[in-house]
Amino acid sequence: MTPHDPVSVEAVPKIELHVHLEGTVEPATVLDIAARNGLALPVSTVDELSALYRVTTFSDFLRLWILTTNVLRKAEDFSQVVVDYARRAKRHGAVYIEGIFSPVERVMRGVGWAEIFDGYCEGAERAYAEHGVVVRLTPEAYRGADPELVAEMVRYAGRYRDRGVVGVGIGGDERARPARHYAAAFAPAVDLGLGVVPHAGEFPLFPDGASGAATLRETIEALDPVRIRHGIAAAADPALVALIRERGIVLDVCPTSNLRTGAIRGLADHPLPRLAAAGIPCTVGTDDPAVFDTDLSREFTIAARLGVEPRLLYDAGITGALCDDDVKSHLRQIGAATTWPTTTATWSTTAAGESL
Repeated sequence: MTPHDPVSVEAVPKIELHVHLEGTVEPATVLDIAARNGLALPVSTVDELSALYRVTTFSDFLRLWILTTNVLRKAEDFSQVVVDYARRAKRHGAVYIEGIFSPVERVMRGVGWAEIFDGYCEGAERAYAEHGVVVRLTPEAYRGADPELVAEMVRYAGRYRDRGVVGVGIGGDERARPARHYAAAFAPAVDLGLGVVPHAGEFPLFPDGASGAATLRETIEALDPVRIRHGIAAAADPALVALIRERGIVLDVCPTSNLRTGAIRGLADHPLPRLAAAGIPCTVGTDDPAVFDTDLSREFTIAARLGVEPRLLYDAGITGALCDDDVKSHLRQIGAATTWPTTTATWSTTAAGESL
């Protein structure tokens, strides 16, 4: 291959650090798992459920999230979710994934902690054995959850450190409860060998016009994270950009998700290139690919069209990954052996992409 030959988006290796494993489950699988667990849904066909997947606001997304994730009850369900996504992501070049899962809601519905953690960890082991994709796990609570439950999640995560759990986080409505209410729950994470990777700064402006930079800053100051999931609200605040850069925080950005939830008006307005140009390492992820109708090839294509090259995203992924040094060394070797496109002119794709 010469430097002028086009490089397909699917052929480029990818590191994904922001994907909710529950949000990868496609409608047909939701129906199958619900039937397997003897659970009734308000719809009975793939077409009916697919219609509910067409979200246009964050509120739509939360309603769908509750409906679909409640079917996951057993270790085999959680394991299947990981393996299914690893198989699909590999087709788009994934070599390393840090998958998010949300155990607190399941525990509140009577599922045991061990059932959840064992299932996801088994799925990560199978994903590598069956598909060669390295999967590490980052359980996440939601803002508004009882801090004692969040603390218990962190303790459980530490017990599963040797089975691939590498971080802990918190997500949901950023204004439901300030991050400082969970500072004590997350305080043991570092001693347990876990990175803190919360959601924050997803909305530059909230629907009522309030700035998202305030919740982002508060989260950084309260939880001292190694990465922020989303973080795009920082682009409007130069002092916050400087803080993120100085602390070496990596941002895990999800362009299509931001578009679908109304966080941005259009992809051409996305702040990803401004954040990258400011020296902040940025990765891109699918967030909830089954819900937002996206995949890794599409997200990398969008980033390239915005002027952020795939090698920059890959290197940011290595920087932000919470895996051990041996895995990072392996990822660096993959990057070094790859023929990377040098400009967007050499970037070809069979992915659908999005108009900018």
